[in-house]
Amino acid sequence: MNYWLVKSEPSVYSWKQLLKDKTTCWDGVRNYAARLHLRDMKKGDKVLFYHSNTDLHITGIARVAKEAYPDPKDNEWTAVDLVPFKTLKTPVTLEQIKAEKKLKNMALVRIGRLSVSPVTHDEFEIISKLSGS
Repeated sequence: MNYWLVKSEPSVYSWKQLLKDKTTCWDGVRNYAARLHLRDMKKGDKVLFYHSNTDLHITGIARVAKEAYPDPKDNEWTAVDLVPFKTLKTPVTLEQIKAEKKLKNMALVRIGRLSVSPVTHDEFEIISKLSGS
């Protein structure tokens, strides 16, 4: 199993909306590195859901329900389907992540503008502990 992080502004698409929808097409990604990450996602992979721009925290864990397929809005790009897996007991803030020395190499910290990024197993476990899950 692999681990990932996706970002979304809560005003555009929030964790609460994913819970309500029960599934979503994760499309609209227009970055070459992020596209490669979407293509590497496998069914069942866990995905940290990060609220960007305003809240700046990881709020839940989704799972990949459908592997990479052409983005419905533009076939040159890629989409995956996500389903909610678990809401974190306590959201993990960017401030907490940056303060944790073991997360200093996390893509969220190093390449902050990337909307889809890989997460190591150790990083995932640390985030889980910080959330009280």
